[in-house]
Amino acid sequence: MPAEQFTHASEETRMQSEVSLLFYGREDCAPAHCWGPGLRDAFILHYIQSGRGLFRSEGREYPLGPGQGFLILPDTLVHYEADPEDPWVYVWVGLRGLQVRALLERAGLTAGSPVYTAADRPPFERFYAGLLEAREQPGGDLLAQAEVYRLLAALVGAAPPTAVRPGAPPRAREAHLSRAAAVIENGYSRKLGAEDIARAVGLDRTYLSSLFKDAYGVPLQTFLLQYRMRRARELLRNPSLSVSDVARSVGYPDPFLFSKMFKRVCGVSPSAYRQQPEP
Repeated sequence: MPAEQFTHASEETRMQSEVSLLFYGREDCAPAHCWGPGLRDAFILHYIQSGRGLFRSEGREYPLGPGQGFLILPDTLVHYEADPEDPWVYVWVGLRGLQVRALLERAGLTAGSPVYTAADRPPFERFYAGLLEAREQPGGDLLAQAEVYRLLAALVGAAPPTAVRPGAPPRAREAHLSRAAAVIENGYSRKLGAEDIARAVGLDRTYLSSLFKDAYGVPLQTFLLQYRMRRARELLRNPSLSVSDVARSVGYPDPFLFSKMFKRVCGVSPSAYRQQPEP
């Protein structure tokens, strides 16, 4: 059976949420079907519904079967393959966001411990069906997010006693990111740079930028630029605002510089974007 995969969040939504659902899918694998070795740019949870296979990460091998699962972390070299006699059927969900790493660490899932066993299997068995159902409902994006949180709660609930719990050092990293995101949200319309954000959070700019790179795949300065352009796209849909109005509203007193940066990020000028039909 061919793999089926659904994309969920838009790029701008992916960049802002504490936990953002990027995509999800299911595959009834052919015997010995494999992926990798390779890198992914998101946190991807797999859950094995039936069959068996092998997952390799960080130089270790994990034979896995029904009721188990594995985590792929961003920029981590992995390889996984279905058993040649009893190939696995698995579902997966791709996540990104400020709190994803911390929540997965609460569940005991890290680069050194990337596999789990679902002691209480129903939440894991039904989450993919729940995501499909959400697609057909009004407010489906909110229902899908609820399914993701249910899954994460089940993972935390199934974690061994030795798993990282709230208050452990990794949580500090997520707190720094949350504070920085709040500074951006409240200050993007003013003159605000990466140095200002780092000063407000109380961290070295280089270190804070590395946290953003780890969480989002882009450094702090790029995150700020993308945030501003996301807001600019929203404002450009308002015909009562001129391009200069929009530029000032997202922290660019110079409309020519704004237009240059908008085109760099979005691929078209603000005026051309305004002529495009709404998605």
